[in-house]
Amino acid sequence: MPNYFYTAKTIDGKTKTGNAFADNLRQLAQKLKDEELILIKADSDEKKERKGFLNSFFPKVRISTAEKIIMTRNMYIMTATGLSMVKIFDILSAQTKKPKFRKALLDIKEKINKGKSLSEALGAYPSIFSELFLSMVKIGEESGTLDEVLKDLSLQLEKEHELKSKVKGAMIYPAIILLTMGVVGIVVISVVVPHLNTFFSTMTVELPFYTKFVLGAGNFASKNLLLLILSPILFFFLLMGALKTKQGKWVADTLLLKIPFFSLLIKENDCAILIRAISSLMSSGVPLVRSLEVSSNLMGNQYFKKAVDDARERIKTGESLSSALMINKNIFPFGMVEMIEVGEETGKTSLILKKLAEFYEQEVIDAAEKISTAIEPLLIVVLGIVVGIFAFSVIEPMYSVLSTMG
Repeated sequence: MPNYFYTAKTIDGKTKTGNAFADNLRQLAQKLKDEELILIKADSDEKKERKGFLNSFFPKVRISTAEKIIMTRNMYIMTATGLSMVKIFDILSAQTKKPKFRKALLDIKEKINKGKSLSEALGAYPSIFSELFLSMVKIGEESGTLDEVLKDLSLQLEKEHELKSKVKGAMIYPAIILLTMGVVGIVVISVVVPHLNTFFSTMTVELPFYTKFVLGAGNFASKNLLLLILSPILFFFLLMGALKTKQGKWVADTLLLKIPFFSLLIKENDCAILIRAISSLMSSGVPLVRSLEVSSNLMGNQYFKKAVDDARERIKTGESLSSALMINKNIFPFGMVEMIEVGEETGKTSLILKKLAEFYEQEVIDAAEKISTAIEPLLIVVLGIVVGIFAFSVIEPMYSVLSTMG
């Protein structure tokens, strides 16, 4: 279901912007009509994807999670002390160092000053404030518990940031080793090997096939050095562009779910994000159907996104959360659906979801560290094999020449 970013007019002529999920523009217009709004303009995220293959090479500047955490935590503290929203955003805009973020915060302040609610003002910046953020803020405004909701949001963002940081941290060392191997390999093949080729060409000894292969690769690299450097860079950007398309995402997600061990990491990571989001939204008072609608938009894997959308539609017909998720049980980690079912039976769904989120977050961190630990010796073995082949390709012909001379 596409996410539409719309501009609409109220009955008294005021302009309102925001985003909403709908199957098509007609359904979106009807939804807004039910809210006494008249649709003026709308763009879907799918339309942006179709326009965005070339735009993927020039991504929009985004606000880091760390900055959002600081902003949300400060908002919570200032809201709890009774400061007005206009004053709060005046202070927040003075605190940030990024011009784009400062401009957005000042614009939000002006919108609030003109009578818009906080959720409406934040909704004008979907690239900064997620659907989850907006939904929780809206519930906080309606229930009069905005300070508590902001506190929960800051904790949600901190957990999300901690999870991503630890997973990325576990992957840094293997990435550095791979990059170093690549650079050293290019230097050896393009600089060292051509000199060896000149040396061996003066000898009358027959060279082994693997020595000829290494020398041939070095000769090709020295003549096409620019191509050798630019090709991986071009391939990377083309791959990133392809992964931003709908078809590219499905292909990538299918492959990731079939790779042993990595498949479990993907499942647990998406489950941690899904359950943490549902838990935060439900504890703030967001209905389950709406919680799933928002959580679906957070899913990185298309199979998980489809499973959440399917569950949402089934819950609309009266099914429980565990029963609705059961139909796609094969993509969830073992025991997840059963634990949710236990929570529903005991009336402690919110508590079970919170505990499950913490469990899967820790599982993802442990799995990432295990992958990093397993990759390190594997890379050393690969590096040893490559160095061994190169050394053998050079030493054996020299030994043959020395034997002939003897």
